[in-house]
Amino acid sequence: MVKLINTKLQDVKLIETDVFGDNRGFFTETWTKEKFEALGLKYDFTQDNQSLSAEAGVLRGMHYQLAPYTQTKIVRVVTGVIWDCLVDLRKGSPTYSQWEGYILSEYNHRQLLVPKGFAHGFVTLTPNVNFIYKVDGYYAPQADRGIAFNDPDVGIQWPTDVSHAIMSDKDLKRPQLKDAENNFVYGEI
Repeated sequence: MVKLINTKLQDVKLIETDVFGDNRGFFTETWTKEKFEALGLKYDFTQDNQSLSAEAGVLRGMHYQLAPYTQTKIVRVVTGVIWDCLVDLRKGSPTYSQWEGYILSEYNHRQLLVPKGFAHGFVTLTPNVNFIYKVDGYYAPQADRGIAFNDPDVGIQWPTDVSHAIMSDKDLKRPQLKDAENNFVYGEI
């Protein structure tokens, strides 16, 4: 069984699948096309990606790709624990510029649907985080954009002190939302 959990952000869903465990470990189906489609999640995923964050305190984000290169993602954690964050960038959306964070871990087996038009990022709460995600579009470097993880107008309340987070140079230089290039319009992507 696949269970969808609504969030406060328009169109964002947490996904829970049945987990069958015994003394050997567990088994779960992380993606079953017909089960997900029956719940309205009809995507043509084209690529699976994986990142490893070796230390706790790694912050990756807040990333997105401009239209027409936008991507829907389903993200999950195979090992470790993260706090995953989304910001709605779709102009005209009832939740425009709002954010919400979610714990994803090897323990809760939750997945997160990241719709097109959202900035996405996460901070690792444990070392050795293996993060896996499906996307319905390919990486387009010319469309790669992001917003500042500490934009005071957005006001993300990270669960840990991120003033000394381990980040890429690119992510440290991201603009505030008000200055970021963004061509997302609610209902059009």
